[in-house]
Amino acid sequence: MRPARALLAAAVLALGGAMAHGTVLEPPPVNDTAIAGAAFPKTLSEFGFFQDGRAQDPAARVHAYALNTPLWSDGAEKLRFIYLPEGARLTADGEGLLQFPVGAAIIKTFAFGEGAERRLIETRVLLHRAEGWVALPYRWNAEQTEATLALAGGRIDLTTPAGEAISYAIPNKNQCKTCHSKDGAVIPIGPKARNLSVKWMGEMLKAGRLDRLPPGAATMPVWAGYTDQSPAEPFARAYLDVNCAHCHQPGGGASNSGLDLRWEQSDPHAIGIMKRPVAAGRGAGGHDFSVLPGQPDASILLYRMDSAEPGIAMPELGKASVDKDGVAVVRRWIAEMQR
Repeated sequence: MRPARALLAAAVLALGGAMAHGTVLEPPPVNDTAIAGAAFPKTLSEFGFFQDGRAQDPAARVHAYALNTPLWSDGAEKLRFIYLPEGARLTADGEGLLQFPVGAAIIKTFAFGEGAERRLIETRVLLHRAEGWVALPYRWNAEQTEATLALAGGRIDLTTPAGEAISYAIPNKNQCKTCHSKDGAVIPIGPKARNLSVKWMGEMLKAGRLDRLPPGAATMPVWAGYTDQSPAEPFARAYLDVNCAHCHQPGGGASNSGLDLRWEQSDPHAIGIMKRPVAAGRGAGGHDFSVLPGQPDASILLYRMDSAEPGIAMPELGKASVDKDGVAVVRRWIAEMQR
């Protein structure tokens, strides 16, 4: 018997013996050292987040989750996961961002296409280390077998679900910081209690992975449930919170604009209503107010949302095309405002 065949036979016999004795073969654990250590792993597989990376089949203690209102990125499908070390749990902080223990990770994969045609483009990871959060981008290869660290970012030509040919941008490490920065520190921006389902949080609570079900959970609407009969304001405000408020808030990258687009902000002037821009330029499109009630086409906010032109488009990062659905909801919200 040749050596390779002998090894295979031995493996089969060992597996059969383990099964006969009722032994359950556990998948390899997530690499906690790769998450909490000082190095930047060169490949996504070094973390061990997935049993099958191509299928995005999560490993033990890696929990899939979804957002009620997700951030839009050229129509990409987002596959979101949270990893928690053994014995650790999330801590609720009101309706805001869940607090993650050191050693936790947030994983988000961007994909285009469906079924067998689905193509994984990039996976972004946020690692909670003792010194704070670290954001790293990983680019999937053409064979869909591995994602490699892309500190310098990258560009990929692809076609969006809307049929638009775009040059998709994978952010570099510093650009990751641009969106994930508040008061100079890198933080998560997605998993807020108000934007997570009660069912998911209840499951995490039951599993001992969440300390409590907070008041104000799941207050943001489910974007996929929007219809022409839905009230426009909560959907528009949720959209702006998710897509814009990580920069447009106190301590955010665009705090000097004076706009505060967070869900919890209730001051009309702070969210742009009858607010003049701090610095007028080509981004203002010749308009005078961020939001002019009853006049969406005279509102700077909508003008910038409805553009893909560099220097005008908002958000500045994360899109190469216009989200027609998002523009339509915000347009309706402004049009329905009392002048």
